[in-house]
Amino acid sequence: MSSQKLGRGLDALLGEMDEAYKNEATSKDSIIELELKNIRPNPFQPRKTFSDESLQELADSIKNDGLLQPIIVTEDLDGYILIAGERRFRAHKLAKLKTIRAIVQNSDEHRMRKFALIENIQREELNPLELANAYGELIKLHDITQEELAQKIYKSRTHITNTLRLLQLSVKTQKALIDKKITAGHAKVLIGLNDKEQQLMVNSIIGQKLSVREVESMIKNLKNNKFTPSISNKKSITKLNFSNIKNKFDNLGFKVKSSQNKLTIEFEDEVHVEKLLSYLSKI
Repeated sequence: MSSQKLGRGLDALLGEMDEAYKNEATSKDSIIELELKNIRPNPFQPRKTFSDESLQELADSIKNDGLLQPIIVTEDLDGYILIAGERRFRAHKLAKLKTIRAIVQNSDEHRMRKFALIENIQREELNPLELANAYGELIKLHDITQEELAQKIYKSRTHITNTLRLLQLSVKTQKALIDKKITAGHAKVLIGLNDKEQQLMVNSIIGQKLSVREVESMIKNLKNNKFTPSISNKKSITKLNFSNIKNKFDNLGFKVKSSQNKLTIEFEDEVHVEKLLSYLSKI
């Protein structure tokens, strides 16, 4: 199957969700009231984090005004599986409601995955990393290029490319982005740094509340070997006094060298090593 044909399939999918909701106005009997306990979340939901504050606001709105747009589910042997509308589903649970209005559609795993991806992308509810994973999934599912995906979802090719590149960041940097300790703008300029450099920059961004422009300047200096971490990022090193222990080793016939907090013992041969072990065993 050609990528062009698969691309048209994505166009069709984008229209399917609009059509499902449009049918609500013309075919009321297609909407049923389902018990929440009989609905399972979509296992292919790309969104992993939900704002507690935002969900509470939605729950309050639903309690006061009702659900304006039903969720979409598909039926299986154990009840129903959620295809689209996870925030509405979670908000109903938060509001301690027992039932929810839903549109029932026939679907398979492939379409369930695509519905979940498309709904979140269209509604812009994903964090940058979830969005990157969603883009990657759509490219893989439809065997299309980044350029073709950009055209299908009306985003720029640059946006698609830069978002996908976030997946190259270290796990710790990705977590800082998810936790909103750094912005997507900060994250994008950290791409290309090794894990240690990324952690250093993330600490600096958080501790010094750096702007993206300031981070760009620091990275430029880092690459030119001109960057020096702030004092708060340096571990304090205490110079230890080894004079007594050095004298002890000298008396035993061992040659030692010291440097700040390091002590080095030099051995002439295996006999010398055994001599030290013998001494230590008597202590």
